[in-house]
This record gives sequence, structure tokens and C-alpha cells, in this order.
Amino acid sequence: MKRPIWTAAVVAVAAMALGAVPAHAASPSAAVVAQAEGDPVDPPLFDETSGGGTVRVNVVTESRDDLAAAATAGDTVQEFNRVPVITLKVDRSGLAELAAQPGVVSVTEDIPVAPSLDTSVPLIGGDQAIKEGVTGEGSAIAVLDTGVATRHPFFAGRVVAESCFSPVDAAYGASSLCPDGSPEQHGTGAADSEGGPCATIDACEHGTHVAGIAAGNGAGIDGAPASGVAPGADLIAVQIFSKFDSEKWCGVGGTPCVRSFTSAQIAALEKVAEMRRSGTPVIAANLSFGGGAHTVACDNDARKPAIDSLLSAGVATVVAAGNNKYAEAVNSPACVSSAIAVGSSTVEDEVSEFSNHGALLDVFAPGDDIDSAVFGGAFEPKSGTSMATPHVAGAFAVLRQAHPDKDITELEALLKSTGRVIPEEGAGVPRVDIGKALGGTEPTPAPEPDAKPRSTSIVNATAVPIPDPGTVRSPITVTDIPGNAPKALQARVNLTHEWRGEVKIDLIAPDGKVYPLKTTDWTQNGGTINTTYTVDAGSSPAAGTWNLQVEDRSAGAVGTLQDWSLVIPTPFEKTGSVTIPDAGTLNSDIAVDGLTGNASGALQVEVDLTHEWLGDVKIDLLSPDGTWYPLKSTSATDTPLPDAYTVDASASPAAGTWRLRVQDSSQGATGILKGWALTFPSYENQVGLAIPDAAGLTSSITVGSITGSAPGKLRVYVDATHDWLGDMALELTAPNGTVHQLKQASATEAGGTLQRVYLVDASASPAAGTWKLLVHDVSEGSTGTLNGWALAF
Repeated sequence: MKRPIWTAAVVAVAAMALGAVPAHAASPSAAVVAQAEGDPVDPPLFDETSGGGTVRVNVVTESRDDLAAAATAGDTVQEFNRVPVITLKVDRSGLAELAAQPGVVSVTEDIPVAPSLDTSVPLIGGDQAIKEGVTGEGSAIAVLDTGVATRHPFFAGRVVAESCFSPVDAAYGASSLCPDGSPEQHGTGAADSEGGPCATIDACEHGTHVAGIAAGNGAGIDGAPASGVAPGADLIAVQIFSKFDSEKWCGVGGTPCVRSFTSAQIAALEKVAEMRRSGTPVIAANLSFGGGAHTVACDNDARKPAIDSLLSAGVATVVAAGNNKYAEAVNSPACVSSAIAVGSSTVEDEVSEFSNHGALLDVFAPGDDIDSAVFGGAFEPKSGTSMATPHVAGAFAVLRQAHPDKDITELEALLKSTGRVIPEEGAGVPRVDIGKALGGTEPTPAPEPDAKPRSTSIVNATAVPIPDPGTVRSPITVTDIPGNAPKALQARVNLTHEWRGEVKIDLIAPDGKVYPLKTTDWTQNGGTINTTYTVDAGSSPAAGTWNLQVEDRSAGAVGTLQDWSLVIPTPFEKTGSVTIPDAGTLNSDIAVDGLTGNASGALQVEVDLTHEWLGDVKIDLLSPDGTWYPLKSTSATDTPLPDAYTVDASASPAAGTWRLRVQDSSQGATGILKGWALTFPSYENQVGLAIPDAAGLTSSITVGSITGSAPGKLRVYVDATHDWLGDMALELTAPNGTVHQLKQASATEAGGTLQRVYLVDASASPAAGTWKLLVHDVSEGSTGTLNGWALAF
């Protein structure tokens, strides 16, 4: 997986074969065109439908709740079970309707793309693994391609599941390649490329060749390569191509050809995720196809939600980078940040002449003249990044057998940290070396307990009955904020009572000082109190146990304290009014200390400023490392400032001097900076919950004060104890339903305490809403406790 690189993109041309020979004709509508900022619809789609025609599009929405509205824009072609995506046929008015819907993230054409061992396996140390008995046994590799010749002796009955997704669309000249002729087929024979229409099409050998590299076993077969990378692994064959009889997609004189719709790929990815969640031990999904040219992460790609879902389920999506000779670009979907992009290298460890590479590439693997299975029980060599990719998919199966305690991210890190760096790549992209990875080399030492992020909002979500009459206290403990509490400390209280007028509420500080929040008021009837109270607690220490005290002062009515939270903004502010020079610049500094690591991905910058004409004002934030973050530009309007600016400052250190620069760009009006503040938002749930044996629990944190998307580096801190930590798996569910896997269960972790910060790319999810931590105990015989958890934005 790659880190998104948010710079200008250079994008170009089209569908091609990822097996380097032969190259297929470029598709005329496959060129990638930059979208207008904020417009979810790919602009060429309007041109394509200008004559009254329709086009197949994949619509990605913010959540699955938005799919129903999107579906009204056209005719539904394909629906999916989990991801927020739908495939439609739409005309120009339908595109305009989608562009106007607030829940639509992207609308892109459902473009059909082409399918893009004796020397290579020893080169990457695979022979050493096989000698040691590490063959990938216990895992399955999903090959999403043109199907597999399932009866080929190289696979020896290890094709354990088959599916076919082959859309039929007369307008595109597309017919089914499923053996039974239907657009979708499952079960034995469904992906057998030597059965049905594929048997007479040479290009359909592609998937068989790819599968052989990943998991072929040549033992006892005359003329066969010794083996693929993981000869003990099982195979899942998924056919995702359709037969095309249109020169628009095949090129002049190139009919018939095989091409794969993006919608078929999404359906196949969902199928693999479903199998993984139902118990099939899938470790990797191999995608040896693609198109376009991308120099930055293409995280608006319709396939990303499905790739993210697989990653959350513990499956690596391994994708060919493409064969266009691009030195700074890769095809899609290799450009998706949560996929693993694979380039091709030679036996001399040089970049293959045809291979794409650049900043988005994750690893290299051999791709020149790789001998593997083809139709008729035969073998022959092929070249391309298509051939490099299954080396990496097979490597994941081998490493999973050797390191069952590591999750996908850790296995990827192990491959990268032990690989041989290709010298042509200035960024040092490694060529995988399974032999070295099996040597047990760790990418980093075993981590010490991570420090809990400093919390700005702490919730006690334990519901407590309020005695009739009587008093109840609910505690929250602050451990990591030095000095006194802020003068604007907030207590958010949520309770129900049959007669609210009887209720008195106080906040009791660690030093015993009582801060009244609500007095009795006999005019109030029954109902809910859901209120935020602000108190000046500057004379009390911040650290220690705070108690919310709720008193029922009269008999005859009962109630429940549902939950409450303490909001303690990180105390970094600058007060005092300063004049902003007319047509000049004002700098104001805040020193931040007591925070480690990088700053927040959703840093909140509050600016209290008045001006006779706000349109003259430009505001920027300077971080301690010298990075400028623009907050406000000049404008022709006198628009009020927002309550706070949200800045992704995760590339800058938190500690040090931050500077607010206010510039008056024009003469004739003046203003005053009354103050400004920095908040590094972190939400904590302190409620301890018992982790049931061989069952699960869910704990929630609700975020309401951050606008826009969550950061690409959301920090998730988990504090848990367990008699056997290996039994414990952790997942984070975002407000839009996206699931991020934090920790997999393993066979080797002993009991103890887990205090760990997990980094999650949550940029596809909104920040505001309810986040859920799911703790699964996967095996009987031991129990534990979730002591608490936190989200640091």
C-alpha cells in the first residue's frame, strides 16, 4: 500500500494488455481527464452523452444510505452488497442529476480494460521457502482474471472455489464468457477457462498463466516449472471478463477480444471479501490488469471501497502497475492507495523495459519470460507486470504460513524491509525476497506500549440510575494534561428524568471544588436533559478524577444518567487584542509543548478577528517545521469567518512554535486580531468493558465538532488486557460504515496488556458521526477487558 501523494496529476491514455505481448489497441473513451474541483462527474461523460445516448457509470457515494437516491438517475445495471457503489446506465440528464446530489462522491465510466518459473522463484528466495516446508499451505489466493484452466495438472485439484462475473451489454458489444452463458455463475466450472466461450480465445490463457506463477506445483509433471511461489496454497478462480465484438473496444481488426468492466471487478472483490468473512483463508487477491496513467493516488476510483473492505478483512489486493514504460506513473487500480502496486524487474534486478514505475509503486518482482501454465496442460513463457504481480500474491501466502501472528500491513512491511532495492529507483523500491523475509528479519523492533494521545473530549458512557431521592456520581479521569484546567471547561450531560425540575447537577474537580451546572427548577416537567455546560475551572488542577454529581432532591420520580463527557481543549491559545496594520502583516505565535509526534490531521484553528472589510484579509498558519497552511484567501465579499478552520497538519511536528499570519491586502480598512487558538482533537472513551469469551463487543465514540473528512492518518489508541492477546481481533467502523482492520488474531501472542496506536487512512469517511471499535474474541478459553480507547484526529 502506498501513501497518497497530493500533487498535480499527469494522466493519460488507456486500456492495454498487462502481459506485455501483445499490446491491445487503446480505447478511445478511456483517456483520463482532470475533473473540475468539487464536480463528482468525470467531464468526458457529458460529451459522450451529448447526442442523446447513454453510458455505463460506476457511482460512488458517501455511504450506502445515499445509493437509493443515486439509483433514480438511471437504470441499475449492477448492485453490490457492502460497498457504497452502484452501476447505472445514464443519459446526460442523469449525469446532471448525479452531479447535483450531495451524497455522490464520484461518477466514472464503467470502462472495459484488457487482461494485461524456474528462474524467477529461486531469484526471490522461493525455493528456500519450499525447502523449509513453507509453501503457503493454509491460505488461498484469489485470481481475478480470465478464469483458470482448473483441470491443468499444475493446480492438482487446488482450485477450491470458482465464480464468474461477465456482464452482457449489447450497446457495448459485450457478451458473457461464463461457461453457462449467463452474466454471473458460481460453483464448480464457473471459472474454467477451458470450458465455454473462453476455450477458443487465446487471451483467456492469461488467468491460467497468472495462477500458475502464484501457486502452481510442478512436482512429477514432465516439462513443468518446478513450482510457483506458493505451491501449497489453494486457488480461488474468479472470471471477470466479457467477450467484445466492438472495434471501439477491440481496435480495428481486433475482434473478438476480452475486456473487463470495472463493475465486474467490484463484484468479484466483494465476492472474495464475503468468502474471507465466511471463513475461507484468503490472503491475497491478484489483479493483473488496468489502464490509464496516474502519478498520484486515485482514491476516487470506484474500486477503492471494495479494496478497502478486503484490507479490513485481512486480504491484500495486489495489482499490476502496467506495461507502458511510464517512469513516473502506474495504471489504475494500482494507483489506489490501499492496493499494493507491483512493477516488473529482470533477472539482473533492473527495471523491465516495459514496466511502469514511480512514486506510487510499492514493490518489484520478476516479470520477464516467466514460464507458467497455459491451455492444454502445457507451459510457456510470458512477460509483463501481469507476471510480476502473482509472485507477490504468492509471497503473502508463504509469509502468512511462516508468520501467522502478523497482519497484512506487517507482512507487507516485512516484504519491503527485506527486499533488494532496485538501483534505478531513486525512492528505493524493493524487489521482493521471500528468503530474507523468512529469516525473521523484523521491519521494526517489537513496539513498547504506545503513549495515549492527549484527550480533548473524554466520555463516560455507562448508564447509571438516579436514586429517588438520592445522589449518584459518575467519574472521568484525566491523566495527561499538566497544570490547571481551562477557563472554558465543558461538561456535556445526557440524562432522562420523569421530573427534570427535581434534578440538581454539579461538577466536582479533583481538588474537591464544586462547580454548579444546574439547579432545581420546579417548573420543568419530565424529559431529557442533553446540554453542554461551560465553567471556569481555572483554579482546579486538570489531572485527576472529575465527578459528575446528579442529585434527585424530591421523591416520586426516577431517571437515568445516560452518559456525560468532559471537554478539555488542548490549552494552546493566544489572547489579547492586536491591531492589524492597514495594508500590512501581523504575525502572532503560540508555543506548543507536551505533545509528541506529528500534529493532527484535523487540526482545529480558531481565529477571533474583526475587520472593516474581511475580504481584504488573508490568513495562513506556519508550522514549527516551516510548512505554510493556507486558511483564508482574499475575496471580493465580506464573508464571516468560520468557527474554526480544519487543517491536515499531519506532516508537521506538533511541538514547537506555530505562527498565525494575518495580511491586510488593501488600504482603506483596518481590523483587530482578538486572539486565536489551536486544538489537537482527540476523543476518548474510558468505559471498561468485559470482552466475552469467544464473542465480541462494540464501544462507540461520537464526534460532532469536526467538519469534512477524517484524516488520512487517524490514530486509534486501544488499551486492553486479555488472558491470551492472540485471541483478540480489532476493527474500527467509520460513520459511513467503512470497516478498518486494526489487529488480526494470531496463534503466538501470549496474555498481557495491549496499549497500541494504530494508524488508519480514514480520508474516505466523514469525521463527524459515531465511530465504533469492535473487539472480537475468536477462540474459547480466555477472557479480557477493553480498558478504554481513543481517536486522535
